[in-house]
Amino acid sequence: MKATILIIDDEVKLRGLLSRIISLEGFGVLEAGDASSGLKLLEREDVSVVISDVKLPDSNGVDLTKAIKDKYPSVEVVVLTAFGTISDGVRAIKNGAFDYLIKGDDNEKIIPLLYKAAEKAQLQMRIVQLEGKVADKYSIDNILGLSPAILEAKDLAGKVAQTDTTVLLLGETGTGKEVFAQAIHESSHRRSRPFVAVNCSALGKDILESELFGHKAGAFTGAVRDKKGLLEEANTGTIFLDEIGEMNIDLQSKLLRVLETGEFFKVGDSKPTRVNVRIIAATNRDLKRQSEQGAFRLDLFYRLSVFQLHLPSLNERTEDIEVLTQYFTSLFAAKMNKPVPKVSPEFLTALKKHYWKGNTRELKNVIERAVILSAGQLLISSLPFDFARDEAVPVIFDLAEAEKVQINKVLQYTKGNKTEAARLLNIALATLYRKIKEYELE
Repeated sequence: MKATILIIDDEVKLRGLLSRIISLEGFGVLEAGDASSGLKLLEREDVSVVISDVKLPDSNGVDLTKAIKDKYPSVEVVVLTAFGTISDGVRAIKNGAFDYLIKGDDNEKIIPLLYKAAEKAQLQMRIVQLEGKVADKYSIDNILGLSPAILEAKDLAGKVAQTDTTVLLLGETGTGKEVFAQAIHESSHRRSRPFVAVNCSALGKDILESELFGHKAGAFTGAVRDKKGLLEEANTGTIFLDEIGEMNIDLQSKLLRVLETGEFFKVGDSKPTRVNVRIIAATNRDLKRQSEQGAFRLDLFYRLSVFQLHLPSLNERTEDIEVLTQYFTSLFAAKMNKPVPKVSPEFLTALKKHYWKGNTRELKNVIERAVILSAGQLLISSLPFDFARDEAVPVIFDLAEAEKVQINKVLQYTKGNKTEAARLLNIALATLYRKIKEYELE
């Protein structure tokens, strides 16, 4: 069935006529004789478009339009007005109505108008659903882990998300600082506004200044037109400044002005630009020590660190490795269109004994590689070479044993296809068969 239309009108004959015309087009139709009954139907039913008379026994269609749009922003409202009250229709549009129709002239116009209104309503609903999926994906609750360290970080993130306070995320590389920044944004009242992420270490001083603050036409060679900076793009939302410790000290003073006044000057501009933006910064450096050494402004450090949030390293939360491994295994298996492989106990033990310099990001890369090489199970043999230095995976010094391990690994990768395995090993098929027999791999 097509979209559902709700008709609110106290004139029974007119309501019945509209209902028949609309239902013949395949729309679902609901009827109400007054605003109160109509609002109750909206609470229970999935309505896309409301057609409401201006004059109602218990309300005014203009006021009703605002009430509907405030509570159900995805629902479109079409107002019916008499010849002498066109101004009511105009006021209703200012309150958010899709359009208005003059009574007596609506039969030939109502159906095309309803199709347009229903299409817009359904588009708005899809946008709301997509925004909901994004919010769910980046919600604080969806950050994986049950260790005390990660639970404490999630709890603090949830509390600060309800405010506009500047946040400084501290932690090693790969601990999920951008994930936390996005989650804080999606849990805040700014969730429907822009979230802009900037890597301060990826750009040189001049380029970062132009990207962050924008520039006026003619400010420098190649600046042929005015350009909005990322701070302006993030206006009313959140900007995430990753690797803030890498920012040039001259730019730090401009950022400090934004934090103190909400204003900045674009490159080449003599008038300030004002923004309302929340700043979340992140670093793996000791900014306090940098400040003492003159490499980072102390006043900026204090403004950024109103609320510091330490993200634990993976080595501080080894009890979370199992759930993260299962998640990444399922994720990459789905991307590669492969059955989800089992995780062998030896594989998991090796992961837990490994020292994770790259934290969760490193684990993610290791699991992706292992899933590529898997033949139904994640085994120690699919781990990278540097794991061979771990106690769980001793270095193989015997050449024959190393050859056996490599041949077995490639056979797992090719799912037993010996012709393909011989090609990848760059040996003759007969040689492969001989090695398989020699090492008793079958």
